[in-house]
Amino acid sequence: MPRRALIIPDKFKGTLTAGQAAEAMAEGWRRAHPEDSLELLPMSDGGDGFGQILGEILGAETRTVDTVDAAHRPCSAPWWWLAGSRTAIIESARIIGLAMLPKGAFHANALDTLGLAAVLRAAAGSGAERCVLGIGGSATNDAGTGLARGLGWRFNGQSTIDQWPDLTDLRSIERPTASLAIPRLEVAVDVQNPLTGTQGCSAIYGPQKGLLPGEIEPADAALRQLAEVAAADLDRPADTPGDGAAGGLGFGLRCFADGVLRPGFDLFAEQVNLDERLRGIDLVITGEGSIDPSSLMGKGVGELAAHCRSRRLPCIGLGGVVSNAPEVNQAFSLTAGVVNEVADAEASQADPADCLTRLAERAARRWPLED
Repeated sequence: MPRRALIIPDKFKGTLTAGQAAEAMAEGWRRAHPEDSLELLPMSDGGDGFGQILGEILGAETRTVDTVDAAHRPCSAPWWWLAGSRTAIIESARIIGLAMLPKGAFHANALDTLGLAAVLRAAAGSGAERCVLGIGGSATNDAGTGLARGLGWRFNGQSTIDQWPDLTDLRSIERPTASLAIPRLEVAVDVQNPLTGTQGCSAIYGPQKGLLPGEIEPADAALRQLAEVAAADLDRPADTPGDGAAGGLGFGLRCFADGVLRPGFDLFAEQVNLDERLRGIDLVITGEGSIDPSSLMGKGVGELAAHCRSRRLPCIGLGGVVSNAPEVNQAFSLTAGVVNEVADAEASQADPADCLTRLAERAARRWPLED
């Protein structure tokens, strides 16, 4: 019998956008089961592609604002506007994202979130009553202090900090004369890390952003000092899961812009009416670049698998690489990986769309497992 399948992958980082991945999966599945009806729904849990994907799905107007990237280079940043609901959608990866910078050209200590302030101000100036902000994929580790300066906050009585590691000398934080006029700021986070400590942003994600081993502890000390002063001066302790998301930007948005941290998958599912889309669906096909135990720690693909499991809906996970960990096998009805089955890492990087198409075809020919 023909099936109705929802194809809902996240990006395959560095190779395919979520939209490209969905198209490749659909092509492969059709080769094996041309009779099936496929609906494509690219997904983002708050990282690269979040704004573009939601904007397209919801029919939002694309707007731009002149600002600076994480290295203070001028850039034109997009954001998305839903006039009917007075909702702004912002993707910080399109402003201060790591992918926007030449690899190795800038040290993490010199990067900050200042450029995000101009986009939030543009949304507020348009009369936004709600802002949905995805913060994954950032190049920064400044805990949102650059953003804060751009919104008028002062540190030690000054409007500038030479570099965020200088926060070790922080003694006071002063509020701006006018607050950001966005009544409801919802921040999509895909991790639950605290701001500091062995599981904090500096220790866990700092190396990805260029922090060397000997720089991790000084970075963590700078953010610990920020947390202590924020707790004393603003009554905003760093105690919320997700404060460490995006180099501490989760904490910064909560502390300096009254943001509310929410799991990115939940925000995405809510915005696209996922439960309604799943009505009448027989099978869900998802995936990302690497499916491993970390995928099950709040990331979109793992959350989707759990959501399907609660509805007794089969969910197939396709990845560039797939772990054989028991928890991964238990989370999905079937898993398959490009490097595991189709091509080695070098070949898969050379033509990722074709490799994913071939993988999807293989998975389709194995499904349903009971046949």
